[in-house]
Amino acid sequence: MTTYTLHTKDTAPDNAKPLLENSQSAFGMIPNLHAVMAESPELLKGYQLLHELAQKTSFNADELTVVWQTINVEHECHYCVPAHTGIAKSMNVSDELIEALRNAEELKDSKLNALRNTVLAVTRGRGVIGDKEQKAFMDAGYTAQNMLEIILILSQKVMSNYTNHLAETPVDEAFEKFAWEPKK
Repeated sequence: MTTYTLHTKDTAPDNAKPLLENSQSAFGMIPNLHAVMAESPELLKGYQLLHELAQKTSFNADELTVVWQTINVEHECHYCVPAHTGIAKSMNVSDELIEALRNAEELKDSKLNALRNTVLAVTRGRGVIGDKEQKAFMDAGYTAQNMLEIILILSQKVMSNYTNHLAETPVDEAFEKFAWEPKK
């Protein structure tokens, strides 16, 4: 089994040190995910860029949370579900929406539920979804831009979810209270 290092600014490869400083500035800590990713400065840099771009999409806080958490739950990411629970709370997303997403439940808001269903279809189909699913998404009020933004965010989540699976990244202390396990 491969062992993955939780790097600090002192132990990280030189090209990763400024990236970890960015993490420290942005989050007030170096998230364990970033500490693992620092082994590959290119991965960490790409992840940070995609995270920044995800926050600049046309999605509001609720929609962004729906996309992030739907993918995290579908990928059964033990690290990202708790982390994005904390992030959602900091973005003033309702506890009702957060819990429904964590429990893979249908959402009460029909537009958000259409978004969730589309994210699941894109994730499960690896980008191949039918006309019926695309029409339901557009009929809910979303656009081609939104569909492509799902791809952007999915790319970000593949980087983090897969890294966490490989490294068995420990959940940060700040997010331990939001611990999560997939439904069996």
